[in-house]
Parts: sequence; C-alpha cells; structure tokens
Amino acid sequence: MPLDEQQTWAMLRELDEPGHWEVPHDFDGPAARARFERLAEQLGRAFDCVCEVDRHVQDASHLGRIEIPASATPAPDHLTVTISNFGGLAAVTLGNPGSYDEDEEFEFFPARDRKRVEDELEALGYLPVSEHPLWTKYTGISGFDALYPPDRPPSWWDRFFDYL
Repeated sequence: MPLDEQQTWAMLRELDEPGHWEVPHDFDGPAARARFERLAEQLGRAFDCVCEVDRHVQDASHLGRIEIPASATPAPDHLTVTISNFGGLAAVTLGNPGSYDEDEEFEFFPARDRKRVEDELEALGYLPVSEHPLWTKYTGISGFDALYPPDRPPSWWDRFFDYL
C-alpha cells in the first residue's frame, strides 16, 4: 500500500540529509541496481510487454525510470515508475511525471494497473508515493536548494526524483 501524504512527508524529512544530494550516506549502488533490474523484469512480466528502461542515470537523485507502454494497459498514456536513490521511494505516474494533475490521474489511471505496479514495487521492498505532494517547494535541510536560483526554487520532486 502506498504511503499516505502524512507518511510521505515524514519519510521525505527523515531522508533529507545535509550534503547527500545524489545518494544517501549508506547507499549500496550494486544492490540498488540489481533490485531495479528485477523490478523492470517483473513489470514486463506483469504487463506482458517490453518496458523502456532508463538505467544510465547520472548526476541525479533517482536511480532510473521504467516506462510501461500505453499499449499494455487501457490507460490513455504510458505508465512511469521513477525509483529514487533514497529510502526505496518509488513514484508511479500516468505519463511523464507532472503530466497529469491529481484529478486527471484519478480519472484516467486504471486502479487495476496502479495496483499491479504497486504490488510489484512492494514485493521488492519499494515504498510507492504519490507524485503530487512532491511538486511543492522544497523546504528541507540538505542545502540542495542552494543549487537553484532564488527565483526558481526546487521542489521535493527535484530533491528525490530528478536530475541535479
């Protein structure tokens, strides 16, 4: 079951370490990549498709993205799973992240497909989170916001799921 909004905020604040912008201090890259590869395989099996996998991510707070093609679901767009380098967080979105607001996602993202994705995530120990609260302005303690100009402050999505 995905984290609710209160649990998400508690987890984000707990994972927000000063100076650790790309990965946490205890990040195990080989183990994280192996788990990510298993997820890509399992999602392909669950949806009987070949997923597009972005596994060559650098200078980012996320490990990679997996896209399930629209042809594999009744959804009007592909499904995207973005895996953070932090805490096993996983954002599941309809289309590209930020493409649909919360109401549109509720209307167009089939609940059965969301559950299939979340079940695969949870089977591997990932924590599914909604993308929507993550688009708010970053207010954490890591110092990450110093990378951005004052007139373009980063979001929590930038902090845990994007390129730096």
